[in-house]
Amino acid sequence: MPIYGITERSGKVKDGFIFVARKGARDDGILHVQEAIERGAVAIVIDRNENVNFDSIQDITLITVPDGRKFISHASAKLAGNPSESMTIIAVTGTNGKTTVTHFIGQLLTMLGEQAAVIGTTGLFMNGRKVFLDVPEMTTLPAEFLHPLLKQCLDAGMKYIVMEASSLGLSTSRLDHCKIDIGVFLNIGVDHYEEHGSKEAYIAAKKRLTTMAKNLVVNGDDLQCVQMIDGADRPVHFFNELMAAGRVVPCHLYPTLLPGKHNRLNALAAITVLNILGWNHCETLPLCDELVLPEGRLQMLREGEVVVFIDYAHTPDALQTVLTSLLDESTGELITVFGCGGNRDRGKRPQMGRVAATYSTKVIITSDNPRNEEPSSIIEEILNGIGYGKEKVIVEMDRRAAIEKAVSQAKAGDIVLIAGKGHEKTQQIGQELLTFSDYEVAKAALCNKKI
Repeated sequence: MPIYGITERSGKVKDGFIFVARKGARDDGILHVQEAIERGAVAIVIDRNENVNFDSIQDITLITVPDGRKFISHASAKLAGNPSESMTIIAVTGTNGKTTVTHFIGQLLTMLGEQAAVIGTTGLFMNGRKVFLDVPEMTTLPAEFLHPLLKQCLDAGMKYIVMEASSLGLSTSRLDHCKIDIGVFLNIGVDHYEEHGSKEAYIAAKKRLTTMAKNLVVNGDDLQCVQMIDGADRPVHFFNELMAAGRVVPCHLYPTLLPGKHNRLNALAAITVLNILGWNHCETLPLCDELVLPEGRLQMLREGEVVVFIDYAHTPDALQTVLTSLLDESTGELITVFGCGGNRDRGKRPQMGRVAATYSTKVIITSDNPRNEEPSSIIEEILNGIGYGKEKVIVEMDRRAAIEKAVSQAKAGDIVLIAGKGHEKTQQIGQELLTFSDYEVAKAALCNKKI
């Protein structure tokens, strides 16, 4: 019987599809088998040894597998023709910086005349141009979406694929049947602990990439990354703030034009990858001055002598890194607007409050994506981390009002940082997904300030 597709989403089933009735965190695929069959499923896959009663089903094959996620990964790759085997795949993991590093690698390859696609948090880019797709907005796509997308990239002539590999993507087998040539390890910070169950499980998820990639690129200044690759049985290439591809970067070639020490480090990670691909770092380092940060990563707005930065920093490490970078460039006050997402790691909330109060002149704590949590409860947990410096902190629950307040208070020479959501164009409050862009709100606030 011909098979035309595989999915674990019953609403996506078409004629000739296999439906994987996997049990998820919030729903059970078994409950949607009837819908899948009505939509044209020719086989049902389960990964449990249970007596499943489908009395009303005729001529439908029932298949039991040990692991539904791995089966989806395997079958998706097969159905797409294993496209990863025909391209060079670079996977970047780390708590912070994945989006920036993937875009830097993609941009460098394009500058060198290569066909390169970038896949991650901000979507799909082919040779630097965004391609709009009907796929979930996720850092690492599920296998049923990833492999057809890789096939699309291959058909479009892409030779290189640079993708973000999130801890959740690695732990849920989304990349299990994707051939990976280079795995990049940027850093290990505080994020997704609760979703994985513990810090140890989070690190173990990241570590999976050490056995999946043929070559490893590692931040030599991050102790946990170095420990993670201890005993690796494949080539390891180190970078740090002064080194790329294991070699000290000559002073005259150092990428000084990129804003923030962390972005210069991100550039050296990208240069190390290019070195493995065959380009000498002396050839690629001068190109770093032409690199452009992705949307929502230290994205700047300026009106007169007031500067606003939009950044995706949503972990304590990322927020501290961005604030220390901006302090180096500030001649006036540093005003920070931020919040924390709901239904995510609660442990990082007081830490982010402490970081913001330590490095900012003023702090406005507001809502991020509260999701199904009460916004005031999230803010209270952020405030619990602030000891010294409470006098510089105010609370404004409404994010739009918080941004407008920060911009209106800013004087010549001041910097406003709006952190947490970066490129996002929505805000999730309860079950509602509202249109909201930090960039657009800040831009309007600056225009009004001018008036």
